[in-house]
Amino acid sequence: MNDEIKIKMYSFTLDCKDPHALAKFYAALLNWEAKVINEDWAYVLAPGKKQGQYPCLLFQRNPEFVPPVWPEEPGAQQQMAHLDFAVNDLEKAVQHAIQCGAKVSEKQFSDEWTVMFDPAGHPFCLCEMKSLIESDSFALL
Repeated sequence: MNDEIKIKMYSFTLDCKDPHALAKFYAALLNWEAKVINEDWAYVLAPGKKQGQYPCLLFQRNPEFVPPVWPEEPGAQQQMAHLDFAVNDLEKAVQHAIQCGAKVSEKQFSDEWTVMFDPAGHPFCLCEMKSLIESDSFALL
């Protein structure tokens, strides 16, 4: 019997009021597949992958969800995490994200990435990484 513990990255879970709508947004943004588990849960995963084969984004209904304020403000809801997405063309990626339903943050701190908000208000960054994406060592979909 093998008693070795196995721990593998399965998902990154985001709370939201409407998990199906948020799954639809991220499926469009990433060109991934959206799957509904039930009324409280949905996820997106890389095309052609089975659940658990590649980490997914999981969305959990939380009726009390309050979007974080970014940049941070004392006394306001703080972000606990954010997603970074590598892109080969920042300007085109920002326009694509807007067409999918994202909003650009009024505050920006670099020309190498753009801070955006998904439809539920979670911040995420589109990061210019053309040389990395086009290299042989980049394996993410």
